[in-house]
Amino acid sequence: MTVLKYILFIGLFSTGVLGSVEGIRWLPCQLVEEFFHRNSEGHLETSFHHRDVFLQFGKTGDLPEFPEAVTFLVTVHAGSKMDMRHYADGDPGDLRCEIRRYSTAGIQVLWKGPEAQEDDVWFTCALQHSQGLFSITTFLRHRPATPPNPQDDINKWSPIGERETLSTTAVMLVLTRSPAVTSALMRDPTLHCQFAVDHKQPDLTVEWRLQKHSERKKLYSFSSRSGTSEGRGVSVRGLSNGNASLLLPPTTTASEGIYICSIYVPPLYGSQDISLQILESPRVSLNVGPTLQLSEGESQKVVCDAEGYYPLDVQMEWLRQHQSQRLPEILKTVLFSSHRHHPGGTYSLSAFFFLQPTARDSGYTYTCRTSHASLRTPIRKSFTLLVTESASWTDIICGVGMFAFVGIMIYILLVMLRYLHRGESPYCPVLF
Repeated sequence: MTVLKYILFIGLFSTGVLGSVEGIRWLPCQLVEEFFHRNSEGHLETSFHHRDVFLQFGKTGDLPEFPEAVTFLVTVHAGSKMDMRHYADGDPGDLRCEIRRYSTAGIQVLWKGPEAQEDDVWFTCALQHSQGLFSITTFLRHRPATPPNPQDDINKWSPIGERETLSTTAVMLVLTRSPAVTSALMRDPTLHCQFAVDHKQPDLTVEWRLQKHSERKKLYSFSSRSGTSEGRGVSVRGLSNGNASLLLPPTTTASEGIYICSIYVPPLYGSQDISLQILESPRVSLNVGPTLQLSEGESQKVVCDAEGYYPLDVQMEWLRQHQSQRLPEILKTVLFSSHRHHPGGTYSLSAFFFLQPTARDSGYTYTCRTSHASLRTPIRKSFTLLVTESASWTDIICGVGMFAFVGIMIYILLVMLRYLHRGESPYCPVLF
């Protein structure tokens, strides 16, 4: 590709001039070729060769848009269900395209689609959105100029020339619009899986498996040959329209893993991996109200509880800020409990500190800030501290003296009122 055309190409994509995905005529792609060889110790090793190529859409006989590069010309018809662009969303600049050779692993079955021949060779074109909106794998059938030997393995495939144009036909595709799914507990998410084949009533096998670590568990299977299915969650009626989506039962923490939707139409096997992550948000609470009133020197244990979250990782911290401060300060005296694991798989954690305030601490706002993968923004729970000054011994003595003086005065007043009521003088005659 010339430097001028490369700059033009980058400019078109960066400015979005190419328009929607469905209307584009070509895409840049990576051709990944796999080669096997034996090392000096006789062990089989794999090496990969990456080449910049173009994926071009059109009809048989179209000239390549970039004759200086390898071009995979995909013949499509308007409105065809085999047009991968029909299932792609988003900006063309967000697409990632990769082409690989595909081996049928020795399965000698003639493809039942139109114009298929025994000497056809296969490629896969993986089209993915960089933001995870979709993932599409399309099988491309190519008729080489020189028919290959059916006994040849992938090491003997015909090489692709530097400026070669390969005319291909899309015959099957498998896609998902949910490559990565997050769900809270006790939800029933649907994992999207869709397929299309270029001929009617294909010999079809559909399977769903859950992979956790190195183990795979079969969840569902369907065979069009026998007409029977095992497992639940997939609509047999939907399969006739290419919908192989799986409805999960209410989720638990054990639901996490990689779900594999596989479509097998001999001799082609396509699949999509869908990751499911469980995210349950914590419930955060304090053991004090919005306002905490303490006397100076009085002690109080303040606890922030985060309960019922998943996965394990959670961050909790206590902040302190006065209204005159621009930024809060992080408390360094905070202690943490151990993580508590509940029967349902969720966790809990407590962050606490002991508060023994002075009068200068009055008016401060204390905030427990909790962060977790399930939260877009941290949860904040706060209280305001009000501190009353404690009385000194002098204040206590003065208070007792004042109370005694008031009591004596009330007693004298009552005595005077009693004598006046009897008409007698309350004064002692000896004194006069």
